[in-house]
Amino acid sequence: MKLQLKDLTTIEEMVEQIDTMRFLYPNLSEEKYRSYLSEMVPHNYSQIGVFENEVCLGITGCWSATKLWTGKYLEIDNFVVNPNFRSKGIGKLLTDYIEQKAIDLGCSSIVLDAFTANFAAHRFYYNQGYGPKGFHFVKIIDEKKLTI
Repeated sequence: MKLQLKDLTTIEEMVEQIDTMRFLYPNLSEEKYRSYLSEMVPHNYSQIGVFENEVCLGITGCWSATKLWTGKYLEIDNFVVNPNFRSKGIGKLLTDYIEQKAIDLGCSSIVLDAFTANFAAHRFYYNQGYGPKGFHFVKIIDEKKLTI
């Protein structure tokens, strides 16, 4: 399997890979995806895809920002690998690439959220050297606006 990493920086490049993103968010419409991306991309959001022969096997979003407790950091967002290609090193390829990107940007850390019931993701991130630092509390105000 010859894999290629590709930075996706435009909304069009990202929307072209919506089928891969739908493994994470099955009900994500193209309209909603475009709308969200149009708000995210101007705030340092980009995506990285892993491709084999132009077919996207895995994708993740990321963005950098600054917080008082950590300084500049890189956040992983919407990390997904096609279920037919899991356990083949694609996730590790993405996290290694992101780690180098964070180093290149001068970040102090990499952060991410994983849903509490997603034990496979927890195991994967632990194996990549990530660990919980705190709790990400959420108060849902309007469930109809959620993608999941």
